[in-house]
Amino acid sequence: MRRLIDIQKEFWQTSGSIISVMTGFLFLFISLIVNYYAGNYAAVSASNSVTDIILDNIPTINTQFIFVQGILTFLLFIAWLTLKEPKRIPFILKSIALFVVIRSVFISLTHIGPIPNTGPLLEGNFIGKFTFGGDLFFSGHTGLPFLMAMIFWRNKTLRIFFIASAMFFGASVLLGHLHYSIDVFAAFFITDGIFRISERLFRKYYEMLSSTI
Repeated sequence: MRRLIDIQKEFWQTSGSIISVMTGFLFLFISLIVNYYAGNYAAVSASNSVTDIILDNIPTINTQFIFVQGILTFLLFIAWLTLKEPKRIPFILKSIALFVVIRSVFISLTHIGPIPNTGPLLEGNFIGKFTFGGDLFFSGHTGLPFLMAMIFWRNKTLRIFFIASAMFFGASVLLGHLHYSIDVFAAFFITDGIFRISERLFRKYYEMLSSTI
């Protein structure tokens, strides 16, 4: 406990640290605004649904609990990891913000219609306020855990956990017919690229984070 208190004091007593966290939250806030408008645009512009070799051969399973409560629990775990070591906060915030912005660009470019009979799974849920029906490519539920795996790659335990989480959430959105298979499989490759960009754009903060792993 004493060590945790000392770590918090050391970080938060530095003005530069506070500014870096504030800019991270600002970047994240802006990214969520961009995501909102991109999601609405994708929903309005969505065309017809398409066939999918995987979805056409598996039954629809209600994975609402995993899609909503599961990802919220996952986000709380990320918050705990960052609060435990505040030096991680700036890079994680900025990386997630970049992830959201780049995903917003992708969903603005791709207007494939939502998979039939999946709408009711999202109605009335908190997560439903951030999903719009046409924002499919690529899967955020798959990409975000994999982004965390890339960030914490040097920690074997966390790396395995986050990769397993990405696969778990990816499987859940497929079983729930909430994403096309291309949305899930492409998420791994695109997210890898997002991490590489973040690593270079925010090198100073990545080095701060790496010192805690």
